Amino acid sequence: MTALPSGPEGTSETGTGGYDRAQALHLQRQVAEGFGADAGRYDRARPAYPAGLVDRIIAASPGRDVLDVGCGTGICARLFQAAGCRVLGVDPDPRMAELARQGGTETQVAKFEDWDPAGRTFDAVIAAQAWHWVDPVAGAAKAAAVLRPGGRLAVFWNAFDPPKDLREAFAGVFRRVLPDSPSGGFWARPAVDAYRAGCARAAGVIRQAAAFGEPEEWLSYWERPYTRDEWLDLVPTTGGFTRHPEAIQQELLDGLGAAVDAAGGTFTMSYATITATATRLAS
Repeated sequence: MTALPSGPEGTSETGTGGYDRAQALHLQRQVAEGFGADAGRYDRARPAYPAGLVDRIIAASPGRDVLDVGCGTGICARLFQAAGCRVLGVDPDPRMAELARQGGTETQVAKFEDWDPAGRTFDAVIAAQAWHWVDPVAGAAKAAAVLRPGGRLAVFWNAFDPPKDLREAFAGVFRRVLPDSPSGGFWARPAVDAYRAGCARAAGVIRQAAAFGEPEEWLSYWERPYTRDEWLDLVPTTGGFTRHPEAIQQELLDGLGAAVDAAGGTFTMSYATITATATRLAS
């Protein structure tokens, strides 16, 4: 939420925004590897995903064997397990993977592109708020390799939109504390616009893999209430936040907290979960 100017979690998905691609990927890895520094907070504060989306993915898959790419602490994996699926998680961060295991998700530590499936295949490959950390070309090829014929690839992100007045107040905080950052501008429009653009780019690479049917976009809308403390617990888990000096982090949190206080101490966040999904061809 602090570093989201160009797409999911501060990335531009398949583009690099003018940076050399290797430099961009290195920056992405630095951000991704920061989440495990406080895996407990990540697991506690990050939003989940709508049950309707979980049910839809299962219904559109040939079975209930699921591979969760970039499973993190198992937030999404637990939803699929609760729906009766057998889930294997893969995540490059051993700290996140250990917490996922503690929550009941079998998890292997590896980057998806390098992971050895050891002959296993799956009915669905999912990536919740994680596909932008995967090399898009290699990731699509690996997903095709481990999916059974008719299996489903579904990669999705939560886009968020606070009430308009609060969104403008958040933008003001970032413009004041980080005047040279694009973060303030991110709040100028609903996040769903940036996320849908990133999702479309992901779909384009899936299409180019020539192993899937035509990708579809699925949209799921839902809401979640936040107290001031719940919101401030979530903010440090977002991409790039902890890369700021501690004094800047605290100034941002103070400003965001004051904005929520001015709005009455609570607010309801509107979420849109955007999914790029395609079926593995039989051939």
